[in-house]
Amino acid sequence: MAEESTIGLAELIEQVKRELLAPSLEGETDIPLLSVDEVELELQVTVKKEAKGGIKIYVVDLGGGGSRDDVQKVKVKLSPIVNKETLLGLYKKRHPERLNELVEKSIDGILKGDSDANLNEGFGT
Repeated sequence: MAEESTIGLAELIEQVKRELLAPSLEGETDIPLLSVDEVELELQVTVKKEAKGGIKIYVVDLGGGGSRDDVQKVKVKLSPIVNKETLLGLYKKRHPERLNELVEKSIDGILKGDSDANLNEGFGT
């Protein structure tokens, strides 16, 4: 396995966290608050024994449907330390003047727009 083309499990998890927590590349997002309850990654990894007695876990890519005997499948679940109710409470405390706008934008995002037609479609009315 070529070292430059591999990624360690810890490095991958750190990158996933960065991607989820990063602000939008365009600055202001349409939906200003996103709550992720859980992210589950199903990965194929190999384990390599290090010279100093430790181990290193590498995420592998078996493109083309190939297989290797030394590859293991693992599931990693990531969840936030702060739940969405606490997060919303903190936002409300820091930005009480923007709470209504936050709720409206979040509802618009969930309903894919702000028209009553979308709301009626969603609830069958």
